[in-house]
Amino acid sequence: MSTPSPARAPSTDLPGGAPPSSSSSPNGTTPNLWRRMACWLYEGMLMFGVVFIAGYLFGTLSQTRNAMDNRHALQAFLFVIFGIYFTWFWAKGQTLAQKTWLIRVVDRAGQPISQARALLRYVLSWVWFLPPLAAYSFGVAAVDVLVLTFGWVAIWAILSRFHPTRQFWHDAWAGTRLVHHELPKK
Repeated sequence: MSTPSPARAPSTDLPGGAPPSSSSSPNGTTPNLWRRMACWLYEGMLMFGVVFIAGYLFGTLSQTRNAMDNRHALQAFLFVIFGIYFTWFWAKGQTLAQKTWLIRVVDRAGQPISQARALLRYVLSWVWFLPPLAAYSFGVAAVDVLVLTFGWVAIWAILSRFHPTRQFWHDAWAGTRLVHHELPKK
């Protein structure tokens, strides 16, 4: 005669392997959308400095005299520089803007992410700009592309509301999460 197996408590893991966020502790919870978007905008402002320094370096090394010369090479160079910046900081847990807004990038288990996963997150994060870039490459006017960019960013951000843990979809695809992170008080 076999003994009945003990009743298992229902799993509290959310779809996609993400552990549930604890409401008793702020660390590990998903920051609200407004805070993540404010961090995103602040990150964009910080990127102006990165673009300035990288553009100056590229222009000096390539002896570019006109802004339209080597434009595609500059864009490729900036894509690589952005990749290095984000991969480096995300593998360490936070970019400068994320430190300000107390947001950290972790894997589904809440552990720091590897550089390979950070690089995957960087590539997938370009979904934020794919439709506007595609429209621009098909000759859509720059003003229309700007409107499309703001519209698509808003849509992409709102789509996070449909994820079980309210993460951005590129994070779900990369196996990462954005979580609230405060240093322990002394």
